[in-house]
Amino acid sequence: MVVIALKLRGADLSGLDLSDANLRGADLRQADLSGADLSGADLDGADLRWAILHDSADLSRAHLNGADLHGAILRKAVLRKADLSGTDLSGVNLCIGDLREANLTGADLTDAKCNANTKWPGDFDPEAAGAVLVDD
Repeated sequence: MVVIALKLRGADLSGLDLSDANLRGADLRQADLSGADLSGADLDGADLRWAILHDSADLSRAHLNGADLHGAILRKAVLRKADLSGTDLSGVNLCIGDLREANLTGADLTDAKCNANTKWPGDFDPEAAGAVLVDD
């Protein structure tokens, strides 16, 4: 099987329907994915550093295992039931985000910003995981 790594660095993909897309290992650094439908997409190992995924970008059921989202903007993003295991979420903005039922096993949440309206899985303690509660 041949795997081609997509290079979409800085691309404007806002509002696109990318549901169930195979974006495994894609270079999406600084891409604008605001409002995009990425539900069920395979983003395992993708580079999403500093990507814009706000305004209700739908990442529900997405596979982000081992992805790098350092510094990404996920404000109001939907990450319900997403696989975020081993994902770098350091420094991301998760304010008003929905992470209910997400798998956060081994995820790095160091300095990730969240607020009282961020929805977390079950009894997950974001501050113990390194996230910072902000007034936003």
